Amino acid sequence: MPYIDIEMKKIVFLAMMLATVGTLFAQKPEEKKSLQLGDKVRVTPYGFVRNYFTYDSRKTYTVIGGEYNMIPYDENWNLTENEADLLGLERTDLNAVPDAKFLAITTRIGLNLDGPIILGAKSSGKIEADFGGFSTTNTVLRLRHAYMKLNWKSEEGLGQELLAGQTWHPLSGDIMPELLGMAAGAPFRAHSRTPQLRYIMTMPNGMGFTASLLYQLQYMYNGPSYSGSSWSSTASTDYANHAIMPEMFLGLNYKSDKVYMQLGADVQPLRPRTFGVVNGVKVPVDELLVTCTPTAYFQYTDGLFALKSRYILANNTSHVNQLNGYAVTGVDSNGTWSYAPLKAHIAYLNLAYGKKVRANLFFGYMKNLGTSDEELHNFGTAVAPNYYIYTKGGNNFTHLDQVWRVAPSISYNLKAFNVGLEYEATAASYGDISETGSIVDNDNLHTVLNNRICLLIKYNF
Repeated sequence: MPYIDIEMKKIVFLAMMLATVGTLFAQKPEEKKSLQLGDKVRVTPYGFVRNYFTYDSRKTYTVIGGEYNMIPYDENWNLTENEADLLGLERTDLNAVPDAKFLAITTRIGLNLDGPIILGAKSSGKIEADFGGFSTTNTVLRLRHAYMKLNWKSEEGLGQELLAGQTWHPLSGDIMPELLGMAAGAPFRAHSRTPQLRYIMTMPNGMGFTASLLYQLQYMYNGPSYSGSSWSSTASTDYANHAIMPEMFLGLNYKSDKVYMQLGADVQPLRPRTFGVVNGVKVPVDELLVTCTPTAYFQYTDGLFALKSRYILANNTSHVNQLNGYAVTGVDSNGTWSYAPLKAHIAYLNLAYGKKVRANLFFGYMKNLGTSDEELHNFGTAVAPNYYIYTKGGNNFTHLDQVWRVAPSISYNLKAFNVGLEYEATAASYGDISETGSIVDNDNLHTVLNNRICLLIKYNF
């Protein structure tokens, strides 16, 4: 019966949202009205119907039905060169297969909540969902945002904001590149919405800071999982939750009419395992890995022009949809493992200009640095090494060296209608793993390229 209760809650919630929007859907966006709930909270519905057509020139790592594009998979040859010569057959890359789809599952619906004064602060909130979650048979309603905010503003111009609930991770930010594609710049832009408690203070001169305590839900780490008699890799919130300590972010901010800047750092504790295995017997272990990821963000806007850029020195940021993680570097006789984060340079630059017709250009780059100096523990042999590496996408990207992307787009925007076309070239370099997790620069280092075309048709309400 619990399954029925959960489904009924989803159905009732969706029905309430659709019924609310149905009373306002025929109005133009600029005439949108709010609904008053008593004398306390005003509710304003919003959203859009969004359709994507996508074409990929080869198999790629995607989620959300293929609409959220990450990077192309490595080559997967059916024969070695020697086998092809011996058999007189042509070698085929089994991942060089094009793909096309047309979906509307990222259609979105939300409620903005405008509330009363609480403890001297203006209260507000948001509930937002789309249909990008997946069950075994079809798409399902997915929670995106659910939070409440309190905002204080003094006569001297000091602003304070306290947020509790699920919203964008500080490494993602509320401000993001203007790409048409669902991934919005990932994996070069950190992408995660997560439960958190966030405080922002802004001084009259534009300076301020952001502090957040975060836990994981939809976006999570990969880590070791024991099944039968061997260890494998899986994604779970347990690795963060078992650490007890929350993830923490602290950033220094500056904001003016045209410029927004932030320097910050994200500290991520996780407990990869609660038990080890010695001679076939499970024994408790005390393991903790704490990593720190610094970041810098810069944005400049002037009229119809916008420039946005972020740099991250990533240390184990797979939980924000980036392609690095951590690895086992040692094994103790009592069953305890030691770990080291995999580091990476990750950056993007986004340029946009226009209004009714808006042109956009995105550049993204990621470079795998490995552990820098710590050697990975070899669970195999010298001839056939076996490293335990935990990254986004599992073992598909343990031998990833670097990735770059160029994505120009153009869109036509009316009050309630958007149509746009985007070309996205994403190249990924793969090779042999070194003893520190970086990739060896030898003859096996090679690059694969995916060409994606995205057509967007969207109706806003």
